[in-house]
Amino acid sequence: QVHLVESGGGLVQAGDSLRLSCTASGRTDSPYAMGWFRQAPGEEREFVAAITWGRNNIYYGDSVEGRFTISRDNAENTMYLQMNSLKPEDTAVYYCELVARYSDYDLWTSSSYDYWGQGTQVTVSS
Repeated sequence: QVHLVESGGGLVQAGDSLRLSCTASGRTDSPYAMGWFRQAPGEEREFVAAITWGRNNIYYGDSVEGRFTISRDNAENTMYLQMNSLKPEDTAVYYCELVARYSDYDLWTSSSYDYWGQGTQVTVSS
C-alpha cells in the first residue's frame, strides 16, 4: 500500500507561481512513475504531467507545456510541480498519482494509476 500526500496549493493571482509537492510513503520500494492530474468542478480529470522513475521520460499536457515543470527526488520519494504564469483556467484540485507497473503510454490516463492523494486546491484569480 502507498500513501500520497499533496501540499502547496493556494489562492494566487494570474501570472503568479506555485510549487506543489507530493510525498509517497509505504511500499515505495519498486520503480514507479508519478503523475499530476487536475479536476475542475463539473469537468473530467485532466492530465497535467508525468515523470518516470529514472526521470528519463517526462510528459506534459498541452495546456501546461512551457509553463509547468515536473520533477522528482527519488531519495525523498517526493515529486514536485512548479507552476509558473498561472492562469484562471488552471484553477482545479490537483491530484498526485502513482503507478508501479506501466508503459509510458499509460501515464496519460488517470485510470492507469494505482494510487492517488487527497488533492490540493489551486485557485487562480484574474
